[in-house]
Amino acid sequence: MAASAARGAMALRTNIGRPVAFVRKIPWTAASSELREHFAQFGHVRKCTVPFDKETGFHKGMGWIHFSSEEELHNALQQENHVIDGVKLHVQPQRPKALQGDQTSDEEKDF
Repeated sequence: MAASAARGAMALRTNIGRPVAFVRKIPWTAASSELREHFAQFGHVRKCTVPFDKETGFHKGMGWIHFSSEEELHNALQQENHVIDGVKLHVQPQRPKALQGDQTSDEEKDF
């Protein structure tokens, strides 16, 4: 768990100016308005993006929450559990595109 927190803190520092959380495991029953409402408790949500699959019409189970400040993003990341419709969301800071493919060990990979 400490390694995960350290990676989150490092990613947070590299995202200066881009306070964005990447959210996975969004239940198919949840709408973007529910995500916006949930994350609004941590600060102003500038934008909530949940991409949809053109073939199925359902969202892809992931999305991005754009906050107004790094502090608001940090507040959201500090909460251990984010639950919507009984499903625990996986929330992490959005990594800059240059670092997204840079995983150094199998332990850090999300299989």
